Amino acid sequence: MNLSGMILRMFGWSTEITAPDFQKCIICVAPHTSNWDFILGKLAYASVGRKAGFLMKESWFFFPLGLLFRAIGGVPVPRKKKGSGPSLVDTLVERFRHADHLAIAITPEGTRSRTSKWRTGFLQISLQAQVPILLGVIDYAQKRVLVREVFNPTPDIEADMRAIKDYYKPFVGRHPEKFTTD
Repeated sequence: MNLSGMILRMFGWSTEITAPDFQKCIICVAPHTSNWDFILGKLAYASVGRKAGFLMKESWFFFPLGLLFRAIGGVPVPRKKKGSGPSLVDTLVERFRHADHLAIAITPEGTRSRTSKWRTGFLQISLQAQVPILLGVIDYAQKRVLVREVFNPTPDIEADMRAIKDYYKPFVGRHPEKFTTD
């Protein structure tokens, strides 16, 4: 067991990461109700010897924290689209097309606050870049991190989102009142 796994175990957490280790993939992570989700997710994925980048709002990328986040795979996400440059979806699709190995964790809620409007960008990126989605769970009720299921999206974004939300229904975030799949 490596250091990441020992830290998780010391705090009573378990992991079940049985999905294939794809060369390229998106890891959809929910529930996302706390900043601790980031730490638990990074530790869990590292505990099985895998690395993944992550999306995070750009306001967290201030000096010196921004240097650390970029070094461990962070991708800053602007709050509002500035100018007429490429969208975040287009930028990430291009990254996937040019990378030999790339895994990026994305929280579909896009916030730690309660929201029923999950963002569809991860589905669009997956479709356009032709990469699978791993469904990652941080379940505080049972203190476990799961990455077991592979989801291959279809052109029907609405149906795909319903299926993904249905998958996440039984899981509990650190702050249960902030998580909904409605």
